[in-house]
Amino acid sequence: MAPAPCLKSMIRSGSMVVAPGAYDCLTAKLIEQAGFPAAYMTGAGTSVSHGLPDYGLLTMTEMVANAGRIVGTIGVPLISDADTGYGNELNVYRTVQSFERAGVAAIHIEDQVFPKRCGHLDGKELISREDYAAKIRAAAAARRTDDFLVIARTDARGVAGFDEAIARCNLAIDAGADMAFFEAPQSVEEVAAVPRAVKGPCLFNNVLSGKTPPIPHAEIERMGYRLAIVPGMLMSSIIGLCDKLLAELKATGLTPATFSGGGPGVTFARVGAADWDRRRTAFREAAPSGGRDAAE
Repeated sequence: MAPAPCLKSMIRSGSMVVAPGAYDCLTAKLIEQAGFPAAYMTGAGTSVSHGLPDYGLLTMTEMVANAGRIVGTIGVPLISDADTGYGNELNVYRTVQSFERAGVAAIHIEDQVFPKRCGHLDGKELISREDYAAKIRAAAAARRTDDFLVIARTDARGVAGFDEAIARCNLAIDAGADMAFFEAPQSVEEVAAVPRAVKGPCLFNNVLSGKTPPIPHAEIERMGYRLAIVPGMLMSSIIGLCDKLLAELKATGLTPATFSGGGPGVTFARVGAADWDRRRTAFREAAPSGGRDAAE
């Protein structure tokens, strides 16, 4: 099954889908190899990998290009951050077309003023309800197939309160969104209340040290969520590990032991070296069994 209908089927009928965050092809492949059914392209991680904070500084073209590279290296569905859609409803229309053409299975679009800020930072601003609904309607109309999922994110909780955020979730569902993404609920009680109040499937954003308290995924699923993303785990861990190894190298002058368990061959094996090794000789014609002399 193609990635988009596969994701749609999982969300509708199976257990809650957990999609850890990737910011490049390597982290996406590791997520797939760990057995997760989907991966999530984090906008924050993609920004950081470009040397920038998650302040809406990357363009739609840069985000789609990264998503396309990731899609080309994994076999599980990719869900992607699409920020605010990069403009008004006209820009959103093209954004959906571009992500869908790249093979992405789902995107989420938010109701912040552009340029946006990370959803777990203060100082966010919202567009009007009318503008938000227009963007979601444009997103739903732009897709070539209903298998491509439009996820509507609202950042209203930290700006206008819980009730306004719920109202915007339901507004988006009515406008054609397939799923609601209530960003940054601020207590366990609020997390539990969201699926009860929203008139459609809900996404949970698991952000370490963010505004939402940590809750086990089994409990999140019991609350009624259908999709959980874990955007920053790998990115934050890799930064910490790099700091540790670099500090040790600088202090000792010796290359620290890594966690991969081996040298280049072990590393290359994680990204399909065996398949490429087989291709080295697969397209050469086999020599006749008797050799040239026998043929003469």
